[in-house]
Amino acid sequence: MGGRQVTSWQGMHITVAGLGVSGVSAARALAGLGASVTVVDGGDSEALREKAAALESSTEGVRVRLGDGDTLPEGTDLIVTSPGWKPTSPLFAAAAEAGVDVVGDVEIAWRLRGRDGREAAAWLAVTGTNGKTTTTQMLASILRAAGLRTVAVGNIGTPIIDIVLGGEPYDVLAVELSSYQLHWAPSLRAHSAAVLNLAPDHLDWHGSMEAYAADKGRIYEGNRVACVYNAADKATEDLVREADVEEGCRAIGFTLGTPGPSQLGVVEGILVDRAFVENRQKNAQELAEVADVNPPAPHNIANALAAAALARAFGVPPKAVRDGLRAFRPDAHRIEHVADVDGVAYVDDSKATNTHAAEASLAAYESIVWIAGGLAKGATFDELVSKSAKRLRGVVLIGADRALIREALARHAPEVPVVDLERTDTGAMLAAVREAKRLAAAGDTVLLAPACASMDMFTNYNKRGDAFAEAVSELASADG
Repeated sequence: MGGRQVTSWQGMHITVAGLGVSGVSAARALAGLGASVTVVDGGDSEALREKAAALESSTEGVRVRLGDGDTLPEGTDLIVTSPGWKPTSPLFAAAAEAGVDVVGDVEIAWRLRGRDGREAAAWLAVTGTNGKTTTTQMLASILRAAGLRTVAVGNIGTPIIDIVLGGEPYDVLAVELSSYQLHWAPSLRAHSAAVLNLAPDHLDWHGSMEAYAADKGRIYEGNRVACVYNAADKATEDLVREADVEEGCRAIGFTLGTPGPSQLGVVEGILVDRAFVENRQKNAQELAEVADVNPPAPHNIANALAAAALARAFGVPPKAVRDGLRAFRPDAHRIEHVADVDGVAYVDDSKATNTHAAEASLAAYESIVWIAGGLAKGATFDELVSKSAKRLRGVVLIGADRALIREALARHAPEVPVVDLERTDTGAMLAAVREAKRLAAAGDTVLLAPACASMDMFTNYNKRGDAFAEAVSELASADG
């Protein structure tokens, strides 16, 4: 099953990097196993001091050092890092010089699984630039529909260490993994795994697209049953080819078109399986209807196929795929229909924080007034605009880096009317929605798919989506 199993943590000196959710979880778990834990964090705010005091007072064997995240504590045997810490951090350079390993909370969870003598739950793992959370939650819904004890964990919800050490017995875990988490999880060996897609993201952390892709590809290492890839994204298939898997592990593709053997796909509105069936050269198994996927946007159908492939790799029957997809409800701010006003649909996809996600969102509608902009994070917008130009009735731009999108629109969609809002105050979203209403006609969709991060104007993408929904509600009230 791969990976070093630590038989005893008693007396180990472990440094935990970061006082966030995963850092606190790791510190408590490892101290509970007898380790001596030092948590380091470069910050020193009042909120961090309160959190540090609460952790130290509630957990024996933990001490917290604030204001210095660069110096390696003396006697450290192992560093457990939070996902956000860059590989270039001075603390890790000091660790390398001292011969100290650096791992993440996912690696610790992997090493801790099954330590109570019970058979460890299998891991079905999901990564990709976009769609990870939705696919992982769909997968958990399908597994539950099959009567399996499961939970969606990893980069969402409860820290995975808490699940592994908790008293609840699970048959299988649906595990969302970010590129950060995979970078720090060298011994992870999943039952089956999927890479949904690959597009430039977090390059400031990884240093290059090649390094980012390599970390995503780690999810396939040691897979036992299936490596699930996106047939429309060759880079994901290339990662499968490069992976060192267990003998008998299969490459399983998913496609929005008609599937070939060893693929899942779509035929006349039906999700079908030609991978986990007898005589896949000739046979196909119906799994669900496109209408069972909520919402049935193209990229979300792809998510459903990936989730179905992982579930089928685990032996789930077709009926459970259908029932699980029907039962699934997406999180807020993911292609969320807010309201119809005067025949115009208003859709919140504030979670589309990069160009790849925005492209998928724009592809779901025919005639769009697009609300976009925010923090570009180094992204360029020419490809996004050129691919989506024919769908745009109008564009309303907000946020710090809106000029980058405006310039791409001028190059690739010069005929599309653009409203450039300079405002960044709390009323800016209401102004944007009003301008979008003015540009829209009955049958159009006003789509918030910013293609940018939110922190220039909002605390996070959730707050941005909430502001959009409130503005639409005000618009509807005014019209009513």
